[in-house]
Amino acid sequence: MGKGDKKTKRGKINLGTFGKTRPRKSKAAEIKTKNVAATQVPNIDSIKKK
Repeated sequence: MGKGDKKTKRGKINLGTFGKTRPRKSKAAEIKTKNVAATQVPNIDSIKKK
């Protein structure tokens, strides 16, 4: 059980494959992180007023 084992998470990371033990990130998670990043950027107008 290690890097060469296709059934373990470490083995899947090493081989670059996905499956039950290493699922792909869902589209909903990607969209959620993009929305959070967009809301944290300050408005340019508020910076110029200071």
